[in-house]
This record gives sequence, structure tokens and C-alpha cells, in this order.
Amino acid sequence: MTTFTIQPYTKKELALLYFPSATPHVVVNHLMLWIRRCKSIHDALVDQGYRKTTMWLSPCEVRLITEYLGEP
Repeated sequence: MTTFTIQPYTKKELALLYFPSATPHVVVNHLMLWIRRCKSIHDALVDQGYRKTTMWLSPCEVRLITEYLGEP
């Protein structure tokens, strides 16, 4: 088992860690659906400067996501 590292990830990279058996396009949609459905995560990300067109997630944004969803 590998240790998860908080670092910058593209949405696709992080989503593939959560959904390793799905295709890249599908995994991003799944991750973003989870984030949109959880108002707490979404609001916290927006407060950090997140926009839906963002391709890269900062370490702070990755930390917020893993605090709410758990580590992949």
C-alpha cells in the first residue's frame, strides 16, 4: 500500500486515485459530482479560490478534499 501525499494534483490525477478502475473522463466527472453534492467541500474550495474550470488543485485544495472524503 502506498502513502498518499498532499501535493498539487490535476483533477484527473486525484480522481484516478479515488476511482482507479474507471476511465479518466469518467473519474473527473465522478469526483466533481461528489464535490458539488457536498456543499461543505464546495464552499471550502471556493473560499480557497477554486473555480470549476481549474485544472490543477493546490495542496490546500487537495487537503480540504481529503479531509471531507478521506484519502484515496
